[in-house]
Amino acid sequence: MTQYQIAVIVGSLRRDSFNRKLANAIVKLAPSEFLFKQVEIGDLPLYNQDDDANPAESVKRLKGEIAASQGLLFVTAEYNRSVPGVLKNAIDHASRPYGQSAWKGKPAGVLGASVGAIGTSMAQQHLRNILAYLDVSTLGQPEAFIHAKDGLFDETGNFGDDSKKFFQDWMNLYVSWVKKQTA
Repeated sequence: MTQYQIAVIVGSLRRDSFNRKLANAIVKLAPSEFLFKQVEIGDLPLYNQDDDANPAESVKRLKGEIAASQGLLFVTAEYNRSVPGVLKNAIDHASRPYGQSAWKGKPAGVLGASVGAIGTSMAQQHLRNILAYLDVSTLGQPEAFIHAKDGLFDETGNFGDDSKKFFQDWMNLYVSWVKKQTA
């Protein structure tokens, strides 16, 4: 059986963030041949092109983990109608220096949760634009603009009864799509 290593990039540093909870819950719905690893992005220095020739160890680690993956799962918050700065910083680091992007050719899923009624729709759209430039193909449907409200998660951190079917269907499509993209 083929194993698929998926790098999970959570665009929020907050310990109790909805998006970290979303990332932790959705990976439980994947089949056993999909292995998910959350990639640390909170320890990265601010991107500075002057450092391209001598990147920090945290940047080397990030690029290595992305390069070793067969797919990507972005779970992002929305700050001021766009992606959080920490996520953009990680994307910039792993895409540089020019011509040495670790992202290139990786299939990605994009999700996000927010207390706002439209979830993280604007951040996800901005993220998709960035990823398209980096030659990262994203699963287009179903879109997952999650309104974080009571019942989204149960007391154990799994999806509540009202949302579990949607997320299971999303994961099933993501798994099929990654397999197709990496065949």
